[in-house]
Amino acid sequence: MSEPLLSIRNLKKYFPVRRFLLAKDYVKAVDGVSFDIYEGEMFGVVGESGCGKTTLGRTVLLLTPPTAGEIYYRGEDVLKYDNKKMIEFRRKTQIVFQDPYSSLDPRQTIFDVIIEGPRYHGIDVGDPEEFVISLLRKVGLEEYHLYRYPHEFSGGQKQRIAIARALAMNPEFVVFDEPTSALDVSVQASILNMIKQLQKELGLTGMFISHDLAVVKFMSQRIGVMYVGKIVEIGDSDELFKEQLHPYTRALFSSIPIPNPQKTRLRKKIIIRGEPPSPIHLPKGCRFYPRCPYAMPICKVEEPDLIEINANRHVACWLYR
Repeated sequence: MSEPLLSIRNLKKYFPVRRFLLAKDYVKAVDGVSFDIYEGEMFGVVGESGCGKTTLGRTVLLLTPPTAGEIYYRGEDVLKYDNKKMIEFRRKTQIVFQDPYSSLDPRQTIFDVIIEGPRYHGIDVGDPEEFVISLLRKVGLEEYHLYRYPHEFSGGQKQRIAIARALAMNPEFVVFDEPTSALDVSVQASILNMIKQLQKELGLTGMFISHDLAVVKFMSQRIGVMYVGKIVEIGDSDELFKEQLHPYTRALFSSIPIPNPQKTRLRKKIIIRGEPPSPIHLPKGCRFYPRCPYAMPICKVEEPDLIEINANRHVACWLYR
């Protein structure tokens, strides 16, 4: 296998919980995450709300500085970049945020929104108007949208503009942070199909974050499953949907609705008792053991590492030691 475009090693992001101006505790939003993303692939990240997916995406791009860990881009340690290399990293890596309503400046026209990045980085785009029009057409908009303001567009159109803004930088890596969750169901499919087509045409590498398992399967070649700040399983999309190894992944996938009443009745749904632990006060061992039907004594005292089962499968569970 080729060298990864992006390598994450033991990445952590803790947020202090202040009491009387002193940081007494920390919210461990991302807590020791490791994975690789290879050139040309879309890596999916899935999990319950609050498990740390969005924080992971922002920390990978250094929009939120990490507490600890290593980030390698094309084999180089990003955390050791000087100012010049960091600006170049910013150009090569982009993000499409979840909420298109708050991610666009309401005082700028669409032309200004899209051309601002290339102008700041000194990218030669030829005729600016022709450049922006060509991007708008790639995302399904037209020339007459050029000098309108964000409030004149629907939610789906705003997200298309946000995607065009990211593509204007000719990025190598893009984080899609639940790009369709704030949109009507009627337009979600068209946005997802457009992203998939753009990835194919432009050879984009990316991370696709979502809580919707069906969407992640459609968009991603590999999937990482997160639970309370940790990745508990990584696998090829097709393999992961056929067989889940981690008990949490099994329960998560058993909740996927099946549009067939007969199959729904035949399938055994796994019910997880209890609630996820607080990211401030985590259990000592495996953070899933209080809810796990297969918990063993070692699960209560020692946290399992993410180990390789085969070339395409990794899992963090004592059942596989």
